[in-house]
Amino acid sequence: MGEKLKLYGFNNLTKALSFNIYDVCYAKSAKEQKEYIAYIDEQYNSERLTKILRMLTDMIGASILNISYQDYEPQGSSVTILMAEESMIPKTQLAHLDKSHVTVHTYPEYHPETSIATFRVDIDVATCGKITPLSTLDYLIGSFDSDIITMDYRVRGFTRDIDGKKCFLDHGITSIQDFINPEIKDRYNAVDINVYEANLFHTKMIVKEIELSNYLFHKNVEEFPPEVQMEIKTNLRQEMMEIFSGRNVYGQ
Repeated sequence: MGEKLKLYGFNNLTKALSFNIYDVCYAKSAKEQKEYIAYIDEQYNSERLTKILRMLTDMIGASILNISYQDYEPQGSSVTILMAEESMIPKTQLAHLDKSHVTVHTYPEYHPETSIATFRVDIDVATCGKITPLSTLDYLIGSFDSDIITMDYRVRGFTRDIDGKKCFLDHGITSIQDFINPEIKDRYNAVDINVYEANLFHTKMIVKEIELSNYLFHKNVEEFPPEVQMEIKTNLRQEMMEIFSGRNVYGQ
């Protein structure tokens, strides 16, 4: 990032990160699919999601003002945290920033006529001032079984430096991928769509290799002959590619 930017008054830039992951599972029968969704719903309940968001908030150096969480019937959960960062003047006070928040929502999904069940997580982080949520990406990716990841980051508004010149971006960025550990990136194929004139950055990632044992629910790989294993991998890859591309490429 280089030398720190000297600002006049408060940093008025708003930074928004949208982080979305999909976890895909092979569960052939409707019973297996329901059991998978129930398992996911238990593993990623509001209590655990709150712990994840608390850690995220701590990582970006923000203070928690309020937490709201809810589990839903038949499935899904949500957590919202209002945050504040340390005010510049005076340093001992906290400023309540109405656009500083982090939210998470879960969307378990299955259909009895398919052999696939999916689990989607949406996390949105909006901050004002010097805080940027990009440093939390490794932690977020590692907190979930992320087969497909889509991320959007945008910086809005402007602030002024000490000489009165408008500043529309206060940190260096050419791609969201620059903020992800190379070892993590190596497991994925990634595509960028960036609009630099608008300070808008988009990255989507899809896992390269499918280790079948990681996608079977209540089944062992050895239970399937090689040709069936190949068919399952094909079904999983097609499901992932449709989610990754946002189109019904295979008519599913």
